[in-house]
Amino acid sequence: MTVKVLVVDDSAFFRRRVTEILEDNANIKVIGSANNGEEAVSQSRVLKPDVITMDIEMPVMNGIDAVKAIMSSNPCPILMFSSLTHEGATATLNALEAGAADFLPKKFEDIARNRDEAVKTLQDRVLAIARQLVSRTPARPSPAPAVKKPAERPDEPKTALERIRQRNQELQSQRESDARTAKSAGSLTTNRAYQILAIGTSTGGPVALQKILTQLPANFPYPIVMVQHMPAAFTKAFAQRLNGLCQVNVKEAEDGDVLRAGTAYLAPGGKQLMVEGRPGSVRLRVKDDTSGRITYKPSVDLTFASLSKTYMGKVLGVILTGMGADGRDGSRMLKDQGATIWAQDQASCVVYGMPQAVAQAGISTRSISLDDMARMIMKEVGYSGL
Repeated sequence: MTVKVLVVDDSAFFRRRVTEILEDNANIKVIGSANNGEEAVSQSRVLKPDVITMDIEMPVMNGIDAVKAIMSSNPCPILMFSSLTHEGATATLNALEAGAADFLPKKFEDIARNRDEAVKTLQDRVLAIARQLVSRTPARPSPAPAVKKPAERPDEPKTALERIRQRNQELQSQRESDARTAKSAGSLTTNRAYQILAIGTSTGGPVALQKILTQLPANFPYPIVMVQHMPAAFTKAFAQRLNGLCQVNVKEAEDGDVLRAGTAYLAPGGKQLMVEGRPGSVRLRVKDDTSGRITYKPSVDLTFASLSKTYMGKVLGVILTGMGADGRDGSRMLKDQGATIWAQDQASCVVYGMPQAVAQAGISTRSISLDDMARMIMKEVGYSGL
């Protein structure tokens, strides 16, 4: 089946470049282009593409507002192009929250080490998200139990790209009420079979992680280690965003961090995250990887492998939506030590690659929808009354 693509960017040069790259693949056909968000909304309605590539900063209507309009009227998988800056990361996360399926750096040299690899990455990403099932409403994260701190600094400008965050702050009172309700909903009897929760994900992961973490209580009994395929410039902004929304503490992992219950550590982009020590005294190690042997930085496989050596079988491992098979080998090593591995189910994934890899290999014991994942995790670790 040929995948029909609409290319949206205010740069004629970039539209032409993306079109040439995509049409170099026999399975992709560019059926139209638009130079701003308003044109994109109109063209998507008329052309009915299978995938849209979308810039963020555009005149007339920006990419985030275009995503919201398209996902509410003519839903379609959307791949965002983003700059690798803190501002670009914030805008991209807002676009994903609005319903975009995935993102890539706008500078192709930031995608991969050489042009051929970058071209293949873009083509593969378009083909992968074209296969996803799109509902008429974007997958919205669950409301946070409380806003622990403002999600933006007081001196930051209230730009159009930050309006979603501003609305989150305006709902603070309601969320604090929800938090009080959640805390009284169940009691905790710790499941001693576990000592850590580990999560690996890629495409679709930012929204999935936000949906899960915002439902976990502040007194979650174990540390949480998360590996999300994401550029180095994005992980700190993503961790800060989650920390402002969640009851658990969330931070970008740093070398030497001591793992603590109720804290989620996000692997930094461009590096590898390992754990070392023994249960009760475990530290994180963040390492550069210049070997060229590992495709992903960070790699779920490497982090999970180190967990298998440190925590043995006392790990609840979860593989969420994502392309490829990263996490399969590390999950197998965990399972061989007696750990429990779960996978997100196909219906709720943006891309079913990573969960499918562990499910087909017989490594995962359960396939769980994203809507149910947080509740099942809390039940598994010992919360009653849920």
